[in-house]
Amino acid sequence: MRALTAAQADDVRTALESAERRSGLRFGTFLGTPVGGRRHFAERLHAAMGAESPDAVLIFVDAAGRALEIVTGENARRRLSDGACRLTAMSMATTFSAGDLAGGLLYGINSLAEQATRR
Repeated sequence: MRALTAAQADDVRTALESAERRSGLRFGTFLGTPVGGRRHFAERLHAAMGAESPDAVLIFVDAAGRALEIVTGENARRRLSDGACRLTAMSMATTFSAGDLAGGLLYGINSLAEQATRR
């Protein structure tokens, strides 16, 4: 799967900003290869969000390794259940498997923001 184009990266940034405005949560993404175990790496990235981490959602995608992790902070977790994150991740993975990295990211960001807003 190829990397994002500049236009796709702009679309993802716009989606992140919109998700934050709608939900009040902080959203972040990381595309790349983990250093060490992928879950531990994703949790470290999430923790690096500092004071915002309790209200943050991090989507980590290792396209080359075909891996995806969604990490939620303590406050975000009250609004996004593990089940909701799992279902979103499954839909994202389906889109990724069709070769659409940008589409999967956009779906995931918007889906998580919508679910967090509904609660």
